[in-house]
Amino acid sequence: MSDAPLKPRRIRIGILVPSSNTALEPLTTQILASIPSSANVHVTAHFSRFKVTTIGLSDSALAQFDHEKMLEAAQLLADANVDVIGWSGTSAGWLGFSSDEQLCQLIQQKTGIPATTSILALNKALEKLRVRRLALVTPYTVDVQKAIIETYASSLGIVIAWERHLSRTDNVHLAALGAETLDPMVDGVVKSGGMADVEAVTTFCTNLSAAAEVERWEGQHGVPVLDTVTTVVWDCLKLCGLNTGDIKGWGRIMRL
Repeated sequence: MSDAPLKPRRIRIGILVPSSNTALEPLTTQILASIPSSANVHVTAHFSRFKVTTIGLSDSALAQFDHEKMLEAAQLLADANVDVIGWSGTSAGWLGFSSDEQLCQLIQQKTGIPATTSILALNKALEKLRVRRLALVTPYTVDVQKAIIETYASSLGIVIAWERHLSRTDNVHLAALGAETLDPMVDGVVKSGGMADVEAVTTFCTNLSAAAEVERWEGQHGVPVLDTVTTVVWDCLKLCGLNTGDIKGWGRIMRL
């Protein structure tokens, strides 16, 4: 009998990407590269873009997230026989969670492939952690920020009393923001609420280079930090039946 090791299971994860986004693809690939060899899986990410250039509440900005455009991109991923499709974006924060729920249903109907999103995955993590008091860090404008806060209050009863935002609409430039910008924002929301009150922090934008900072922030502040690039990857892996608990370097979420 041969003692040759079992061939690794092959998993393909499809990710929908806003066209002006440059942060989430390398971060997604880095997260998947952290899967230990002992898992005996070979997981790859495959990306499909659709046009998104600005973030706001104007009719033109909201129209960028039309489901038909997103479905076209999802169907291109289906051509690659991916095992799951994730929308790596945060638009449901201001459009309402039903927007992402409907998108996932449509993707499943059109392609036969299960789907999830950054925000639906974030909400799963919040439920597992039993978070009721959340701190919010985004680069968005005040009206978008207010819409996100209202969505969480009305849909999940989660209070966001502590927030920081940058009043930016230029999505393509957000990827250049580094720790020098993000550290004071995360520090600010935790200290303004107090560690006894803030139950979790979310860095809420998939064109922020925040995911790799999460473990450092969690160590400094003693609260879970949920980044929206990481949430969708975590949920995609879960939907494929993988145990994420041994994935190191990306925060507490992997142990949920």
